[in-house]
Amino acid sequence: MQTPDEVITIVSGLPRSGTSMMMKILEAGGMRPLTDNIRQADVDNPKGYYELERVKKISHDSAWLPAARGTVFKMVSTLLVKLPPAYTYRIIFMRRPMDEILASQSKMLERLGKPSGPDDGQMTALFNRHLAEIQVWLAKQPNMRVHYVHYGDVIQSPQKVMADLCAFLERPLDAARMAAIVDPELYRNRA
Repeated sequence: MQTPDEVITIVSGLPRSGTSMMMKILEAGGMRPLTDNIRQADVDNPKGYYELERVKKISHDSAWLPAARGTVFKMVSTLLVKLPPAYTYRIIFMRRPMDEILASQSKMLERLGKPSGPDDGQMTALFNRHLAEIQVWLAKQPNMRVHYVHYGDVIQSPQKVMADLCAFLERPLDAARMAAIVDPELYRNRA
């Protein structure tokens, strides 16, 4: 049985699903986030992105993973399959209604002056297929435990969500401080 300090904790999900919010919550609870602060807070994520550039290169650079034990980092769900099987992971997987994800992503791309890409119908099909595939894959991984968290539940029932997170992570986190981080004003793209 591994202790929480031997486990690698990851916050994952689709882009714009609430992963940065969850990172902020876990930091408030007492977990140390792995982030390089290269991507700074902006209007789309006013409380920060909590990203680590090395995560994007996991398929050919995992030398940093041993130092990630006992911490938490953010990883987009498409990269989870690249994680080396030699480690034990606890994954907090953020879920959010697809229309909210797409609306948030569209607004962010517009503000950045970037093209929006495929239409919402195509993106919905691609994302839904990915989510179904990754959920099946995760369920088959003996070194990974997954806890699914719905964005709306964080906003509506933060105390319950935090209690569930503390139980899943088996860490002495400050659930009250975690719940206090939740800012309903940032729930701007509702279904």
